[in-house]
Amino acid sequence: MKNIFVEELRWRGMLHDIMPDTENHLNEKSTTGYIGFDPTADSLHIGSLVQIMILMHFQKAGHRPIALIGGATGMIGDPSGKSAERNLMNEETINNNIIGIKNQLARFLDFDLSNPNPALLVNNLDWMKGYSLIDFSREIGKHISVNYMMSKDSVKKRIGSESQVGMSFTEFTYQLLQGYDFLHLYNNLNCTLQMGGSDQWGNITTGTELVRRKASGKAYAITCPLITKADGTKFGKTEGGNIWLDKSRTSPYKFYQYWLNASDQDAESYIKIFTFLSQDEINTLVEAHKEAPHLRVLQNKIANEVTLLVHSKEDLENTQKASQILFGKSTTDDLKGLDEVTFLDVFDGVPQAEISRVSLQNGIDIISVLAGETNFLKSNGDARRALKENSISVNKTKVGDTFKVTAEDLINDRYVLLQRGKKSYYILNFV
Repeated sequence: MKNIFVEELRWRGMLHDIMPDTENHLNEKSTTGYIGFDPTADSLHIGSLVQIMILMHFQKAGHRPIALIGGATGMIGDPSGKSAERNLMNEETINNNIIGIKNQLARFLDFDLSNPNPALLVNNLDWMKGYSLIDFSREIGKHISVNYMMSKDSVKKRIGSESQVGMSFTEFTYQLLQGYDFLHLYNNLNCTLQMGGSDQWGNITTGTELVRRKASGKAYAITCPLITKADGTKFGKTEGGNIWLDKSRTSPYKFYQYWLNASDQDAESYIKIFTFLSQDEINTLVEAHKEAPHLRVLQNKIANEVTLLVHSKEDLENTQKASQILFGKSTTDDLKGLDEVTFLDVFDGVPQAEISRVSLQNGIDIISVLAGETNFLKSNGDARRALKENSISVNKTKVGDTFKVTAEDLINDRYVLLQRGKKSYYILNFV
């Protein structure tokens, strides 16, 4: 029998592997399932958003989601999908990262204990820190053979003849530690399902096997495909690095722009994975996009939906206004309404000149600003011609040759935006 939760993942393209009988198990009653998050940073990125969406769908379907933060396993590092061992983190760094991740997850999952299926947040360091190596080896290690562990793809790729790096014992034990997480949650929280990316299948099935051998129980597994981009570049990465969920790492404007710049092919995939729009709504949007692709209907909808989900309505409205500054009509008030981070993001790469604030006391003549104080225009004559042509704007407002830049023109008490024509910009930075 088909299950509502599984079917939701299936039509959205979020189902890769599923253990036999999992759908029947989910149909029997409300159950508990978990996904693990590695505390490699104090923020999750949009690659983690896929797993968050799965937990949200799981909770919406009436089941109890557990978000497991790997405070213990994070000290080792998951070798799945890796070609080399990563640097180990100390406990202080991991604890700081856990605090950041906890705060983020609370935005997406309902942890209210008064609800019938509240989400739960756990840290595997809580049950691993007191476990001695001898006890772990006797009580857990003996149940999983080395042959079984060696058969996993994540291990074979690292110890095969083609590998130049190999695998340390530390990494080799990772799947056993993750398997023990599943066993612990099965025994203590009646958790019967583990979910994750397709690269986690080997680790997850080690957990189901450990539940079978150690607890004589039955556990289940679901994985989703790893998200890839049509052009072959890595999803969630830009020239500036990861796209983070924390606005202090990736501003809402840059976050919004990432989705807005998706290709048509990627957008058709993302709209299913990263929104809660219904199948009918998505089909309608896809058809509208195909009829007029230049309007970028899908990209705009995704950018709006995901920015609202991850950040806030206010952040979304600010990013929309900021986007219009470059690509649509805007006013001086719109420009001055931007916070400093967004202003600098919008005009990233625009040349700047530092000018002393003292010079603002009596105002700076516009011709001097255009040519003398900056390299924006080549000469005073060039500046006069541009002003006569009415092609010069200060903070998005057209100005004439008698205009003076004063302290009242400052954006965020620091910047002034010069513009010639539609696309030529220059920033004055008063220090």
